[in-house]
Amino acid sequence: MTDKKAIAEKLLQINAIKLSIDKPFTWASGWKSPIYCDNRKSLSFPFVRDFIKSEMCNVIFQSFERAEIIAGVATAGIPWGAMAADQLKLPYIYVRPKPKEHGLGNQIEGFYEAGKRVVVVEDLVSTGKSSLQVVDVLKNAGLEVEGMVSIFNYGFEQAKKAFEEYGIPLKSLTDYDSIIDLAISQKSISASDQKELLKWRSDPANWSV
Repeated sequence: MTDKKAIAEKLLQINAIKLSIDKPFTWASGWKSPIYCDNRKSLSFPFVRDFIKSEMCNVIFQSFERAEIIAGVATAGIPWGAMAADQLKLPYIYVRPKPKEHGLGNQIEGFYEAGKRVVVVEDLVSTGKSSLQVVDVLKNAGLEVEGMVSIFNYGFEQAKKAFEEYGIPLKSLTDYDSIIDLAISQKSISASDQKELLKWRSDPANWSV
């Protein structure tokens, strides 16, 4: 089992995850959010990077033992997928958001054969929409998607339902609840902050301070 608290602690230590209720962050979607997650920052801290890589490999090995290929999601999932594939000694590919506009026009980069079992490596999962679009790309290429592993998961209800509908297991190294629990135990947020953070997660599109 993954130690979600340990991963959460490391992400908070290096400010890869920030909590700010009074001055919320703005997502690309326009949503106001009291949390910002930038797992790319973990790549700059060797010991944190190595810990995340090892935990990711443990999850893939234990939960998806039939995996024959690792597929990273561009762009943030590319380095983590590559590191996991290297440690597990598995072939590696990555998936672009859309086909390349020049050259061969590939959307999937790397060598693969139809029928192979793939595990997708994602940086984080929010609504699940972009992550599951990658699943569609891989399935349309004739690959069998065993499941997905992400570093972080917001735990939105719409994402849970979407993954269930697709029949794709999602394993996350840590999640929103673990971050909140840790912040409470460290007394970096109050009980009223916790209530506000959970309120945001239940309806992020309409949340405001």
